[in-house]
Order: sequence, then C-alpha cells, then structure tokens
Amino acid sequence: MDLRALIRVYDRTGLVELARRLSDFGFTLYADAASRTDLTEAGLTTETPDSSYESSGYGVVVCNLRPFKEALSHGEVVHAEALGAIDTAGSALLRSAAIRYRDTIVLTDPADYDAVMNQIEQSGDIPLQWRFRLAGQAFEYTSHDEALIRGYFRSKMPGGAFPQTLTLTYEKVQDLRYGENPHQTGAFYREVGAAVGTVADVVQLHGDALSYNNLHDANRAVELLKEFDQPAAVVVKDANPCGVALAADLKTAYLHAFEADPVSIYGGVVALSRTVEADLAGEIVKRYLDIILAPAFTDEALEVLRTKKRVRILQLANITQLLPVGTLDARRVGGGLLVQQRDDRTGDALRMQVVTRTQPEPEDREDMLFAMKVAKHVRSNAMVVVRGLRTIGIGAGQPNRVNATRIAVMSGGEGCRGAVMASDAFLTFHDTIDAAAAAGIRTIIQPGGSKRDQEIIDACDRHGIAMVFTGIRHLLH
Repeated sequence: MDLRALIRVYDRTGLVELARRLSDFGFTLYADAASRTDLTEAGLTTETPDSSYESSGYGVVVCNLRPFKEALSHGEVVHAEALGAIDTAGSALLRSAAIRYRDTIVLTDPADYDAVMNQIEQSGDIPLQWRFRLAGQAFEYTSHDEALIRGYFRSKMPGGAFPQTLTLTYEKVQDLRYGENPHQTGAFYREVGAAVGTVADVVQLHGDALSYNNLHDANRAVELLKEFDQPAAVVVKDANPCGVALAADLKTAYLHAFEADPVSIYGGVVALSRTVEADLAGEIVKRYLDIILAPAFTDEALEVLRTKKRVRILQLANITQLLPVGTLDARRVGGGLLVQQRDDRTGDALRMQVVTRTQPEPEDREDMLFAMKVAKHVRSNAMVVVRGLRTIGIGAGQPNRVNATRIAVMSGGEGCRGAVMASDAFLTFHDTIDAAAAAGIRTIIQPGGSKRDQEIIDACDRHGIAMVFTGIRHLLH
C-alpha cells in the first residue's frame, strides 16, 4: 500500500483522530487548506497536494463534499450561490479514487473510519471486498449529490416536470419492522428536499417501531387531513378512510369520526389537525389504535396516551400545510415508474353545476364539498355519504360503483336519510341512483361526463334527488 493519504473533507467529524492514526501507521498526510487548519492545530504535519482532484499515488483518499442540499435549505437561493455550492473538484477526486479501488482506499463516511483503521492496524491493509464496497459507496455518494444538482436545474427549466430522463434521490431514515407482510423486509427513505408537513418529518414520541403499513396509512391520513382548515379528525384503516369529521372543536371531530365506523377504527390510524389535550386523550385511549398523529400534544395528554404501551404516538408539525402546487406523485410498476402531477383540484375550485329539477338544500353545499374531498382520498370506485360535515358511510375499492354505493349506504343505515353522497367518478347506470334513493340520499355530487349523463339525471328527477356536476374526476388506484 502506498503510504500517502490525501484528505479533503467538508464534514470534519472524526478527522483529527483518523489523521493521527494514519500518521502513526506511517502515512504522509496531504490536506487541502480547510482540513490542514484543523490538523495543524492538533499538532499534525501535513503536505500540500499537487492536485485537488487526482488520486493517483495515494493509498488512502478521505473526501466528502459540501452537501448541495445545504445550499438549497435557506429558502429562495440566488442562482450564482447554487452554482458556487457545486463541488466539482471533490466529485472528480472521489470518482478517480473509486475507480482505483484496488490501489486506493476511498473514505466518504466518518462512520467507516474506525473499522478501516482497526483493520489496517491488525493486518496492514483491508480486504479487497472492503475496498470494493467503499468504492461503491463513493459512487453512490457522488450520484446522490449530482441528482440533487440535476433536480435543481430541472426545477428552473420551464416545462421540465417530465424530463427525458428522471433521477430521484432519497436518504435512508430507518429500517422498518417489516414490509407489507412480516416475511418482507422494509425501509423508509426520505426524499431529499421533501416539503415540510409530510410523513418524512414525523417524530415518534412513544410506542412500537413503525412498519411499512403504519407509514403508508399515516401518509394517507395526513394527505386527507390537509384538505381541511377546521378542527378535523381522520381515521384510516388499510389505506382507506373509514371515518372523517369536522367540528368546532377537536374532541367533537374525533368522536364523530369514531362514530362513523366504530368497528373499522380498531387498529387504525387517527390523524388530528390540532393539539391533543388531556380530555381528548382520555377518549382516544378507550379503544385500540395503531397510531395517533397530531401537530402537538400537551404533557398531560402524553401522560394519558403513554398508558397504552404499544400505540405509536407521532408528532408532525405543519401537518395541515399544503404541498406545493405541481408536486409530483410516483408509483413503481414492473420495470418502470409512473409519474403524474398530484391531484390538488378540490374545494372551492370546483365548478358546481346543478343538473336536476330538484335543487340542493342551502346547507348541502358544505357537505358536498366535504364529501368530494373525502372521496378524492378513497380507493376507487369510491362512494362517500356525508351529513353534517361527518362521514356516514364509505364504499371503497369496489370493481363496480353500484356495489360501492350499497356498501356506503349499508354502513350509513338510517343516517343516510337526507344525506349527501359523493362519487369520485361519473355515474354510468341508474342502478346506483336507485340504491341511493332507497337509502334516502337527497343530494348527489359527481364529476359528470358520461355518455349516459341524461339517463342518470332523469333517474334523479324520478326520485326527487338533487344532483350536482363538478367536471373534475378523482380516481385513486
């Protein structure tokens, strides 16, 4: 092994101890100006490298870069500052060293320093497979940095949402208990530059380790909660909402969401839009839940909730903050990735056109908007029954819409009489209207746009049901 070590680091964690051990092993230390200052102050002698990006002749190269994401973490960034944060020399050095891994040990992560130094101390070198692994880490490291840079440039280009090639970058947050099923392993990765108020920002305050399904359901709950400004409670079970309610206070909203489906809430995820206080915590602990998620908890509430040893208490600041317009969603398919703009078209932006002779009651407008917001987050085919800003029944994930309707009204029972029903996509056959009418539904909101729209309108007129078209579909697969 060549007994020369080149040191060029931004993160100087563990640097002095590493350099001291290298010096004790007989290495001559070459360092850039910033690293040399720390080493000189520690009493170590260093030389000046001939080149800041050439690894030839060095037995060890220690290099890490200024993270490009750091330059982007302070809001709006001046373009010149972003360009100045790109460490071209460091990236070139790492690639050069990684290519020469048989002759050069390349270190990018301070967490590897001790193990490598201990191995050199024991045997005078490290195994080839170690060198290969460290070289791979170096390429992963530079690729990650370059993906951030590419993403920055892509964000500045008009019409650049769907480029010809797409490179995404994520950082590992934690290993999970298991994947979707216990025989599957799993991990959670945070998207670099992810918006605040997403599940990537959750802080676990109590309870068992998180599983894949826990985070998936928590994400569903948070996405729906963002639709509302008022005190809101969302219950999600197996990736579908089963109870959603708004109220003047958070405790009432929670109780209404619970009452919407007191069976399905068992083992579910509850997301709340305001600080949880002790009286609400006392209601929550009466039933078994997997996750309780809120922007904050009072100390008294935490004391009550922690009496449930296994329940996961997650805190998420900015839980109701909307994601930036134009945010992309992605889904893996075999051999590829489906990417689309996020569905953010509900609420007051809806075009509400009454198409029946019967007019909706004035109080139905808020319920219609509420119902469509919920339907947007229910697996298709989705039918949602609402009354008084609370869900009464939800039919989710059915291969035909009449069955989804039957499930929704069966769940709602007598509560469906005088209620509003929302459909995530247009209605095609009058059997859906017939089932709604039999349950007592008085108003239906749906996108419209079917070739059979007039047939559907005529069916509503026969039953005295008011119908509103929005012109916007919300399928969720």
